[in-house]
Amino acid sequence: MKQEMLINAAQPEECRIAIVEDGVLEELYIERADQESYVGNIYKGIVVNLEPSIQAAFVDFGVGRNGFLHVSDVEPQYFRQAGYDPDELGDLPPPASGVLNGLDSETSRPTRNRRNNIRPRVRPPIQSIFRRGDEVIVQVIKEGIGNKGPTLSTYISIPGRYLVLMPALGRVGISRKIEDEAARRRLREIMHQLDLPKGLGFIVRTAGADRTRKELSRDLAYLLRLWKVIVRRIKKLEAPVDIYQESDMIIRTIRDIFSAEVGTIIIDEPKTYERAKEFLEMVMPRYVDRLKYYDGKEPLFHKYGLEKEINVIHQREVPLSPGGSIVIDQTEALVAIDVNSGNFRVDDSAEETAFQINLIAAKEIARQIRLRDLGGVIVNDFIDMRKEKHRRAVERALREAVRRDRARTKILRTSPFGLIEMTRQRIRPSLKRTLYRDCPLCKGAGWVKTVETMAIETMRQLLLAVLVERVAKITVTVHEEVAEYLNNNKRRFITELETKNNVTIRVVGEKHVSPEHLVIECRDKEDRILPTPK
Repeated sequence: MKQEMLINAAQPEECRIAIVEDGVLEELYIERADQESYVGNIYKGIVVNLEPSIQAAFVDFGVGRNGFLHVSDVEPQYFRQAGYDPDELGDLPPPASGVLNGLDSETSRPTRNRRNNIRPRVRPPIQSIFRRGDEVIVQVIKEGIGNKGPTLSTYISIPGRYLVLMPALGRVGISRKIEDEAARRRLREIMHQLDLPKGLGFIVRTAGADRTRKELSRDLAYLLRLWKVIVRRIKKLEAPVDIYQESDMIIRTIRDIFSAEVGTIIIDEPKTYERAKEFLEMVMPRYVDRLKYYDGKEPLFHKYGLEKEINVIHQREVPLSPGGSIVIDQTEALVAIDVNSGNFRVDDSAEETAFQINLIAAKEIARQIRLRDLGGVIVNDFIDMRKEKHRRAVERALREAVRRDRARTKILRTSPFGLIEMTRQRIRPSLKRTLYRDCPLCKGAGWVKTVETMAIETMRQLLLAVLVERVAKITVTVHEEVAEYLNNNKRRFITELETKNNVTIRVVGEKHVSPEHLVIECRDKEDRILPTPK
C-alpha cells in the first residue's frame, strides 16, 4: 500500500498532519499553537494534596493546574514503607530520586534489584507513600479534559526512533506488535550485545523490527545522552519545574509514525521543511530523499482532496460508499455509534444485507474513531444478525480494522442485545473537543426551549414577581419571538395581573439574545430596583 505523509504548516496558528493511504485519509493530527500539549513531558513536582478515598495524590508540577497521580502509577521505589533501603536510591533525598534508578550523572551503576522491576500486586496506601511537600518525578500521560487536570505517572518513558528508555523497567523488552518470533529473538540478542547500563530498561519499538545493530546502537547512545541531561536537571533544579519537553508534533509524528511504507513526506512550509530535513539526516539519513517541499499555489490539502474528507469527520452522520451510514454521538462518558442500512440491499435477504453492511461499517467505524481520536467507552450498535458465524465475522473485521490504531483498544464479544462494546485509550481530548466549543445558546445540549415553553416559564416568574413587596413596575426581557408570543397570546393574562396587583408589566423583546434568555426586573414607585425572586 502506498502511503504519503502530508504536513500542512502554512498557517502559524495551526499544524495539520495527514497520513494518506491509496488516496484515502487514514490518520489526521491537528495541533494549535495556543493549545500547549503536556503529554510526554517530564516534571519535578511537589505533592500538594492526598486523597486516601480515591488513593491518589495531586501534584503541582508548575503549569498552573495540579496533576492527578493514582497509586497504580507510582513506581515501587517510592514505597518508603515497603522495605526499601533509601541508600539504594542513589545520592538524592527520597522520594525525588525514585526515578533516578540505573544511571548516576557521572557513573553507570546498578541502583535497584531485578525483583523490583515489575509493578507489584500489593501496594501500600497512597498516604504511606507520600506526604504533602514531597518531591516526585512525574510524566504527563494524559491531557486534562474539562475540569480534570492532567494524569501523571512516575513510570518514566523517553522515546527514541527505534527504542524507548524506561528507567523503571530494568530489562529489555520487545514491542508486542512485533509478532515474528525470529525477529524478536534477533532483536533481543542485539540488545544484549550492546553495552546497556545496569538498572535501565529499554523497549524495542515496532519501527526497530528490521534495524541493524548499528542503528539501534546509535539510538541507544542518543537516549543515554538525553537521560544524563535529565538526571542533571533533576538534581540541580528546584520543584516545581519542567525537566524534559517532548518534541513538537512534526518531529514527534515523523519519529513515531514514519516507516518504510511511507513513500513521501510532503511539507508546505520552508522552515518546517528544513527542520524535518535536519531531523531525518540525524536520525534516519537513508530516508532523507523521501522528504519533498511543496511550493504549489493551490493549498496542499486541497490539492489532495483532503478538505472534504476532514469536513466529514466533524459530521454526525457518515455515509458508507455502497449505501447506508453510521451515526456517531459523543457524550461525556461514552461514544455511541449506530449503523443504518439505508438503501443498501443484497439479494433481497435481510440477513445477508445486515451482514454485508456491518462488515463495511466495521472498517469505517475503526477509521472514524482513529480520525476523530475518540476515547473511553465506545458502544457500537450494528444491525441485528441471526447467524452466529456472521456476528463473529463482524467482530473479527472490527478487530482487524483497529490493529493499525496506535492507541490501545479492547473489544468485547457481541452482547445479547447485538452491541459490540470496546474501549480506546484516551490520551488527549477528541478532535471535536479541540476544534469546537459548546454552543453558548444551548450549552452543548443541541436543543433550546420552544417559544411556548419560554412563555409559560415567563408567566410563572411573573406570578412570583408581582408578590415582591413594594413592587410597582416589572420589566420582562426575553427573545423577540417569546415577546411576540406573550404580547399576542398572553396579553389578557398579563392585564389581569396588572389590575389585580396594581403593577405595570412591560415585555421587551431582544433580537440578539439566546432563545432561553429571561430577565425580570422589579422596581418600586421611586424607580428603585428591588430584589428579584429566584
